[in-house]
Amino acid sequence: MHTVSEQFKQLQGTFEVDLGTQHHFSSGVYAKQMMLPKGYFALSHAHAYDHLSILAQGKVIIKTDEGTQEFTAPACITIKKHLNHSIIAVEDAHWFCIHATEETDPNKVDEVLIMKEGA
Repeated sequence: MHTVSEQFKQLQGTFEVDLGTQHHFSSGVYAKQMMLPKGYFALSHAHAYDHLSILAQGKVIIKTDEGTQEFTAPACITIKKHLNHSIIAVEDAHWFCIHATEETDPNKVDEVLIMKEGA
C-alpha cells in the first residue's frame, strides 16, 4: 500500500481540471478559492507551516499519511505542516485554503506556499 506522499510523487501534475480558482488578498492573508466537482480527487502538497482550509459547501474526504477524515460543510480544518494531503470531493464542494503571506501576485503564491522537496 502506498502512502499519500508516495502517491503524490507518482501522480504529480496529472490532474488538469478547471476548478474556477479565485485568489483573494488582504493584509498579509491569502485565500485560494476552488470549486471541486463531485468525484474530484486532488493529490496536494505539503507546507512548511500549518494553515487553515474552509469547506464552505459540500462533503469531502481528506487523506494524509496519518489517516482519513470526512468533513461536511461548514467546516474549518487545520492542515498540518510537512504533511502531504489529498482531497476527494464526495459532493460538489466549495473549498478555501487560507495562508499567511505578504505575496500578492497570484502567479507567485504557489512558489511561496508550497514546501520544496527536501526542505
